Amino acid sequence: MPKSGHFHRTTPHTTKPLIWCVAVICVILAVAVIIAGVVLFIGYIAVRPKVPQISVTSAQLDAIYFDQASLLTVQVTIVINSENHNAKASSVFYGTRFGLSFRGQNIACLVADAYGLGPNKTTEFNYVSQSTPIPLNPDEAEALNWSLKRNIINFELKGNTKTRWRVGLIGSVKFWLHLNCMLELPVNGTQIFPRCSSRSQ
Repeated sequence: MPKSGHFHRTTPHTTKPLIWCVAVICVILAVAVIIAGVVLFIGYIAVRPKVPQISVTSAQLDAIYFDQASLLTVQVTIVINSENHNAKASSVFYGTRFGLSFRGQNIACLVADAYGLGPNKTTEFNYVSQSTPIPLNPDEAEALNWSLKRNIINFELKGNTKTRWRVGLIGSVKFWLHLNCMLELPVNGTQIFPRCSSRSQ
């Protein structure tokens, strides 16, 4: 006779309510992130934000004195322009600091307090920098004598400023703006107009 066996009825596993809740929350979060991304993208396209810029408008060597003791004294005028080409957003410039040097010798430090610019506005800072007598080593003195014969002296202007402005729904945006300019200044005081800006860095 056939042996009788025991049959076990299997019941399907039911998903716990907690797992369903977690899944629903994840879906809601994913949809929220997608919607936020779309809103930010539309806001960016609508505002078309532009990074504010700084540039050297003009520069000239007003005076130079170099004596037999290899002491160099100069006076240089530099005009730096700040630009905010955003049509709807004001910008703030702060932490502005530039250094003027000759072959690594610091001549002057150009600074400005924090200032704001309205939409589509520009402003200029006129820096007149007069150095104290700067001692030059033999190599630097030789380089200066060679520059004087050419009637052009090379100065280096380096530094940066920070800028902050608001871009629609995106919120506040911050940027570092850097300047690194080689200024070839004629000894006779002729004004030059270098093409040097943070845009070209």
